[in-house]
Amino acid sequence: MRAKTILLLLIALLFTSVVSAQTRYPKREFRGAWIQCVNGQFQGMPAEKMQQLLINQLNSLQGAGINAIIFQVRAEADALYKSSYEPWSRFLTGVQGRVPSPYWDPMQFMIDECHKRGMEFHAWINPYRAKTKGTAALSPIHPYNQHPELFVKYAGQLYFDPALPENRKYICKIVRDIVTRYDVDAIHMDDYFYPYPNPGEDFPDNVSFAQYGRGYSNRADWRRDNVNVLIKEIHETVRECKPWVKFGVSPFGIYRNKKSDPNGSDTRGLQNYDDLYADVLMWINNGWVDYNIPQIYWEIGHPAADYDNLIHWWAKHAASRPLFIGQDVMRTVNKADARNPLQNQMPAKMKLQRSLPTVQGSCQWYAAAVVDNAGNYRTMLEKEYHRYPALIPESPFMDDKAPGKVKKVKMVWTYEGPVLFWTAPKAKDEMDKAVQYVVYRFDKKEKVNLDDASHIVAITRDHFYPLPYNDGKTKFQYVVTALDRLHNESKGTKKKVKL
Repeated sequence: MRAKTILLLLIALLFTSVVSAQTRYPKREFRGAWIQCVNGQFQGMPAEKMQQLLINQLNSLQGAGINAIIFQVRAEADALYKSSYEPWSRFLTGVQGRVPSPYWDPMQFMIDECHKRGMEFHAWINPYRAKTKGTAALSPIHPYNQHPELFVKYAGQLYFDPALPENRKYICKIVRDIVTRYDVDAIHMDDYFYPYPNPGEDFPDNVSFAQYGRGYSNRADWRRDNVNVLIKEIHETVRECKPWVKFGVSPFGIYRNKKSDPNGSDTRGLQNYDDLYADVLMWINNGWVDYNIPQIYWEIGHPAADYDNLIHWWAKHAASRPLFIGQDVMRTVNKADARNPLQNQMPAKMKLQRSLPTVQGSCQWYAAAVVDNAGNYRTMLEKEYHRYPALIPESPFMDDKAPGKVKKVKMVWTYEGPVLFWTAPKAKDEMDKAVQYVVYRFDKKEKVNLDDASHIVAITRDHFYPLPYNDGKTKFQYVVTALDRLHNESKGTKKKVKL
């Protein structure tokens, strides 16, 4: 009886340690980073220099375990890609409408480089903003110069009027063009819907309200509906073009304050619903977005917007679609942990994030701060929080069918050493097609557990993996699985080798 009790305790301890390790190092986790253009970091930079900068950033981010890049390609009805509808961005060439010389396409370049590193590429666009304050002149082919009657001026900037049906149609045309011509994994929008309020200035939509009021008596409800219709139409556009491409948003971190709504968060700040006319919960609950990354950029203990309160609020209210957390790298490393003033808030925030089952990852604002290793942030990702690779979370509401098993797994000795090769499974259509492969490695006596991320040695688009040579006598077991475009994983195919 005593021996049986001891055995049961050992099994329980083993199970607890396995579960703990899988929580500490989850196999599936969104690990994104935003790369922006509006800060001017690329403006007027020679093509070769910018390409090298981006490669260096991607290499650094890959080493830090980042598996998705959100890259800004449309900041003010312009383009960091070849567009037939909008001018080249001044944030690229220095002058709006100036073609890159020598010619290159930054979005295509980033898609290729991200996919080469096993990263998703999300094309980040701003829907309504058409001119920022720093833009001195608009290109002759800028949409404002074609149809100025479709725009409004507010707070020194220019915006597509969100009320006009032709503007929604135009924005959807831009989305369709990107999704159709480029192999993007997602279309992404950040927190700019109706513009942030400018004190003492009303948004100039009296004429639009009179013409397109649709029976609304409340201006705020009408504005929210204008945005709702756009979000729904963009989602439908993306699905129609390519059913595997996601549409995601990263809204401002507060939906509503408790003062405005009993179901709101215990915060006192600007509100998506009331100030930006963005009803994010409606989009999530209606399935109009495929992921949500609220920008919870404040610190734990912030008097008006406590990170702890907000992450719990979003985890409770916004889990009808995959929920990731927008992290502010600089604020995190510049704020001390309340319980341990000698360290920053990164450990506490990561612990919170991974303690909530509905939170499936995070996204870092901004990528360069990670690359620069501010406050040791990158080192902590590499050595601890992203120590092992992670697969992107699944999207079963889009597709839950895994591809077939890989075939013909074999080891071949090449002049560079032993290499594991395999053949892609057959696919009926694009949704069923294998686009990536996961390679796991186990010692000969280890039980194969594909839920343990510590055994992942590669996530690759190649059909081969160079094997590390040991002494030619040690037995290992490799398992290869296939991933489709939405990261559904096939069953594993095993191969025992001596290395």
